[in-house]
Amino acid sequence: MSDARAGANDARVLCSCAITGGMSVPGQSPAIPVTPQQIIDSAVDAHAAGAAIVHIHVREPETGRPVADLELFKEVLAGIGERCSAIVQPTTGGGVGMTIEERARVVTDCRPEMATFNCGSFNFGIFRVHHRPEMAPWEIDYLESTREYVFRNTFADLYRLAELFREAGTKPEYEVYDVGHLYNLRHLADQGLVDFPIHIQFVLGVLGANAASLPQLVHVHATAQSLFGADGFTWSAAGVGYPAQFHLAASSLMLGGHIRVGLEDNLRVTGARRADSNAELVTKAMTLAPLLDREPVDADGARELLGLPARLGGSPAAPTPPPAAPTPPPAAPTPPPAAPTSSPDAPTPPPAAPTPPPSAPDHPLAR
Repeated sequence: MSDARAGANDARVLCSCAITGGMSVPGQSPAIPVTPQQIIDSAVDAHAAGAAIVHIHVREPETGRPVADLELFKEVLAGIGERCSAIVQPTTGGGVGMTIEERARVVTDCRPEMATFNCGSFNFGIFRVHHRPEMAPWEIDYLESTREYVFRNTFADLYRLAELFREAGTKPEYEVYDVGHLYNLRHLADQGLVDFPIHIQFVLGVLGANAASLPQLVHVHATAQSLFGADGFTWSAAGVGYPAQFHLAASSLMLGGHIRVGLEDNLRVTGARRADSNAELVTKAMTLAPLLDREPVDADGARELLGLPARLGGSPAAPTPPPAAPTPPPAAPTPPPAAPTSSPDAPTPPPAAPTPPPSAPDHPLAR
């Protein structure tokens, strides 16, 4: 059995850190990195604290507004790659009004080792975020606009994105916000658009999608096993908000999965104190792993787990070679098992009313 198919009995665990996000505003916390240099520094520090993967969005340097500017992506990906060996994983969420080709330009132009691949459309609400005095007017408009926002990922989008990832030789991290997204992914596999084994990120806690709770994590994990087989995928869990981020991290560790933390998803390190940095969140998560007999791996160990080629030196954001002939998808296992009962850029939106919906990310900071 290959490393990428090691499964639930493998003690190794990787940590991903979502550095800045696309569904939060800088007025929520001074710890949120904004400029390219701040994002680079924060990613490097998170890697030093134990994050094998750093998940990247970019922001307009002058205001902190989330954008999907290709030149900013290039600057940040190259800057991180020059200073550490982390797997640098950009978003393909894009911006409002962008075509799927425009959203995927960070993949087709930069050809990263890995990037996120959103598996379906859903309502994406962050309007419940508290309006703070330090927020600029655009930030409040940005939050409130999500009352009418749908993060679009149609089947036409998914088909085309799958082709573009394969052409670039980039491994998708499949972002699953709700259980139906797993069936979308199974459909893609049945059409020959997925190369196994796959890596799935369960993103739980977004207002408009699945809840960040242990029963829901168990449910989506069991559903994935029924659709892809236990050896067909590796997986990670990301909980939105506090304490969900660390509750899901602990649950994932117990269930044999991997973990994601970071300021994109959560601003607190304890119930009483906000995090000062992404590195602080990674450090807390990495403290949990050995307590549950899991063995954290570095970026090279994560590459083994995920079936990525070994890094040969230089920037991890450098182009990767196109893949060999696709691995055929396994047939969907039947019958499905019962759920376990125990732990087993487009331009930035203008400020004039009505404010358009914000840039679409893979995962928000919903509170």
